[in-house]
Amino acid sequence: QVQLVESGGGLVQPGGSLRLSCAASGITFSSAGMGWYRQAHGKEREMVAVITGGGSANYALSVKGRFTISRDNAKNTVYLQMNSLQPEDTAVYYCYVGRYGVWGQGTQVTVSS
Repeated sequence: QVQLVESGGGLVQPGGSLRLSCAASGITFSSAGMGWYRQAHGKEREMVAVITGGGSANYALSVKGRFTISRDNAKNTVYLQMNSLQPEDTAVYYCYVGRYGVWGQGTQVTVSS
């Protein structure tokens, strides 16, 4: 059974940082492309960052230079380091593994003073 479990969300002030984690099970993690997506209230879900099994990453223009996606194949975990957070980054963040078409449950990130 494929399972993705996100953690690390919370409330942070503008300019602050958070690191999200997504622990995967039931998949061949080392070769799986992984992604982080987000959905703000009343908006469609959008891609934030994706990383291939080989470690190549791509980012949405809105987060490029502020967010970093990485993976630890020994821990079956993908991370999203988010710096310089702004109120417009407020959303539920989801982990996704495309090969299996599975989403995590999501973790709320709120950026507010």
